[in-house]
Amino acid sequence: MLLTEDPPVVPLAPAEYPEPCVVIEKVLIIIISGEPYSIFFEILFKVYKSNFLKNYKYPIIIIGSKKIMENQMRLMKYDIKINLINKDKILSSKILKKKINLINVDSKLKKTFSKITSKSNEYIKKCFDIGLELMNKKIGYGIINGPISKKHFLKKKYSGITEYISNKIGMGGKEVMLIYNKKLSVVPITTHIPLKNVTKQISINKIVKKVETINNFYIEKMSKKPRFAITGVNPHCETTSFFSEEKKIIIPSINKLKKKKIKIFGPISADTAFLKSNIKKYDVIIGMYHDQVLTPIKAIYEFDAINITTGLNFIRISPDHGTNNEMLGKNLSDELSLKKSLSFFNTINES
Repeated sequence: MLLTEDPPVVPLAPAEYPEPCVVIEKVLIIIISGEPYSIFFEILFKVYKSNFLKNYKYPIIIIGSKKIMENQMRLMKYDIKINLINKDKILSSKILKKKINLINVDSKLKKTFSKITSKSNEYIKKCFDIGLELMNKKIGYGIINGPISKKHFLKKKYSGITEYISNKIGMGGKEVMLIYNKKLSVVPITTHIPLKNVTKQISINKIVKKVETINNFYIEKMSKKPRFAITGVNPHCETTSFFSEEKKIIIPSINKLKKKKIKIFGPISADTAFLKSNIKKYDVIIGMYHDQVLTPIKAIYEFDAINITTGLNFIRISPDHGTNNEMLGKNLSDELSLKKSLSFFNTINES
């Protein structure tokens, strides 16, 4: 159901709705606040204080701590009202357009601002559990989560939050990270692993499956058949060693994908992949490891990019910034990536 300036027609007296609101049949966007000692609440406040959500298409519910949110709001001098939502009665709840609609998660954390430690873990897990429970009940259309400290929360059990979520919902191994910008996006075949392990982790099967997943995502959600470029793993796609990943893995992958009528070109050398001429030529650049493609995409677009997890039974997005704990409470953080995350749901096909 869409949010509008006027209250919807519902079988309740108008007096019960003193401001624009919607009674939801389906919560379409769920925001999991993530690490409480990150900059996420700050950028959330900035989004709500701007005019960005005035004509936003979907109802939004936040999952997080009311106490921490209110304390941070007070110290950073924001004044946004909070409307509490009962997670067990969510389908009969009033979603108030001008307020933060919040499912409160109790936190044992006492400080408003602090260094990040594993003390946040129980709270973060509760937030994710509620969000994923709502998605499992098909109440939600998509999730946005605030940044998490991988070091403290994951403790080496998962390589990233992408993998954490996919395993929690029983879809481990199907997830594909897409760093999205409407002009150019990137996909790393391997994600948060040491560089020394990259060549052990790439394979024909992995490359083909990930490119197919992204190709289907573009077609289904954006009605677009994307043009892919794929990098080599070695400098200039060359090696003097006995085994060439380009010849043995990457080129056979390209050939298989071409037989599936996927528009893919390469392998191209990573040091020229992001030239202006290539940015105009391709929609998605596939890289073999994380920093090979994430470093240039962030250098080009900064906060104008979002991290999308594809391959799941719902869309999960994370704004393209970290916890940024050193900026906590300074009220200097840029909210653009959260706006881009929300905007993405406004522009894609719902099917």
